[in-house]
Amino acid sequence: MTEWKALALGSYTEVKYHPFSGVDHVFEALFAGKLDVKSTEDYSLLSPDSLSAYKLVIAYTEFSDNKIAPEQSGALLSYVANGGGLLVVHNGISLQRNQELGVMLGAHFTHHPAYTELQMTVPATGHPVMQGITDFVIEDEPYYFDMQPYFETTVLAEYFHEGAHHAAAWCHEFGMGRVVYLMPGHHLPSFSVEPFRQMITRGGLWAAGLL
Repeated sequence: MTEWKALALGSYTEVKYHPFSGVDHVFEALFAGKLDVKSTEDYSLLSPDSLSAYKLVIAYTEFSDNKIAPEQSGALLSYVANGGGLLVVHNGISLQRNQELGVMLGAHFTHHPAYTELQMTVPATGHPVMQGITDFVIEDEPYYFDMQPYFETTVLAEYFHEGAHHAAAWCHEFGMGRVVYLMPGHHLPSFSVEPFRQMITRGGLWAAGLL
């Protein structure tokens, strides 16, 4: 067990599209020896006292029309702004249902065309998250986003679809903390693609200030 801890949020019981079962074990395995990952669907852990124990929060939160409680979104905002790390994977972008969290994420998910094979390219080869990671192919949902205006972020990976390039991963600082978003991760087979696995590990460690 390592001294550093991470909190991973997903859905086990009220699953709409993306069950956390199985994905949770991937996160736990990828960070083994680096971060001790606690996987849960308990949003009440988004509190100042609880979050103070964690170096990183991982969001694989399910899409829902319901916002999380203001005290929970406020705690997560404060956690990141005061130096915490946030790694958001695929459907974790659903945190945007709280608009203040959507601003912190740097983009707003709009829709996705059909699941398909995607060619990922890496424009930010020099960034610590992407070091050693080259272009790769993954079958997944091609999420489309509106990037937040007047918001500086570094696009780590992108894909070409329907005649245009689209951001597939990005990162930025938020206050004293760091945020990483990774678009792939629709279901368990996505997590068997080695470059994506590396992005999760390196992205989480960078967000946590450990890379």
